[in-house]
Amino acid sequence: MTRAPGKIRHLRWWIAGLLFLSTVINYMDRQNLSILARTIQDDLRISDLQYSYVVQAFLLAYTLSYLFAGRLTDFLGTRVSMACFIVWWSLADMLTSLSRGLLSLSFFRFLLGVGEPGNYTAAPKAVSEWFPVRERALVIGIYTAGATLGATLAPPLIAYLATHFHWRTVFLLTGSLGLIWVLPWLWLYRRPEEHPRLGEEERRLIEERPAAPQPAPEEVMANRWRYILGRRETWLLMFGRMITDPVWYFYLFWFPKYLTDARHLSLAEVGRIAWIVYLAADVGSILGGYLSGRFIRRGLSAPRSRLRVMAVAVFLLPLSPLINLTSSPLVAVGIAALAAFAHLAWQITASTLIVDLFPKPVLGTVFGLVAAGSGFGGMVSTNLVGRAVTSYSYAPIFVVMGFLHPLAYLLLRNLRNRPVAAG
Repeated sequence: MTRAPGKIRHLRWWIAGLLFLSTVINYMDRQNLSILARTIQDDLRISDLQYSYVVQAFLLAYTLSYLFAGRLTDFLGTRVSMACFIVWWSLADMLTSLSRGLLSLSFFRFLLGVGEPGNYTAAPKAVSEWFPVRERALVIGIYTAGATLGATLAPPLIAYLATHFHWRTVFLLTGSLGLIWVLPWLWLYRRPEEHPRLGEEERRLIEERPAAPQPAPEEVMANRWRYILGRRETWLLMFGRMITDPVWYFYLFWFPKYLTDARHLSLAEVGRIAWIVYLAADVGSILGGYLSGRFIRRGLSAPRSRLRVMAVAVFLLPLSPLINLTSSPLVAVGIAALAAFAHLAWQITASTLIVDLFPKPVLGTVFGLVAAGSGFGGMVSTNLVGRAVTSYSYAPIFVVMGFLHPLAYLLLRNLRNRPVAAG
């Protein structure tokens, strides 16, 4: 007689841990090129302008990929699609070691950009399958924190590896992390209704559903695109991310440069204080998710709880212009940390709204469309920031960033009265 497999306690939180690790790996594979850029440029004889083309190749693929990554997630399912995405981008990262010049390097980073968005369409679908409404924002906050942790860990780890190995070997090592991650994922992940190691008590918790009407699954599946594009929420959430995510792109790609160019800090001084911004972003992503869950426990609907957290961010982010006005670099970093904290709290609650408002069969597709809006906003804003810095200064950038979230909140606040669709 075959022995029944043992139950795993708190199985959903083991899955949350794997999603967190996948996001850490995602950002490390993304950041390794920028950390090794000077070494690679010298070796392959690539100019700074040509290097910018390599970055643009990644961003172009990253933005376009969101348009089909979500649909592929819904078609293949969470388990298979996440495994395929991480194998793809891990192999693309390893292939970077074969680069011989501008064209091949751009091509391999383009391939990386094709695969990486899948992490952010499959992960929220996993959350919708494994977590009750009151825990969803917290889990999305946890795996989103993996992004900033990955960005924080990458510089010292990549620098350490580069001192002991050739840069080509570093790409092989970092790329292998994703291939290792796939093994426990395929072993552990199943949908709750199919999982032999899920306990009955946890199964009942996961199956909790809000008492609200939802469209019939067969109706959604028969008219997928008509349903998605016909819902006002799709466009509001897409424009909301397009307007606000440039703030995070600025802190990722421009803020350290601001500290050196405008504040005249040395690289060592930047390294001593800039990490505060990304640590604050980690705290914001987790605390924002926790607070919206607390509001749900107190009786608020899921959309209203998310919007209440987002309102706090709207209150804090108009402080952004003070970053450029204060004379103290440390105070400037402190205000920037507050802005990063607020934005990540906003971002994960805005992402959770998608899980709240759309049924499971189309979640991946909707996440892909909304994230494509984010990528497009990032591409446009990066160009505008470069032009502003070249022609004027950083001052107008901080002023504009203070108004983006209030503007987006005016668009999204009407979501509070919409019914929750729990797929």
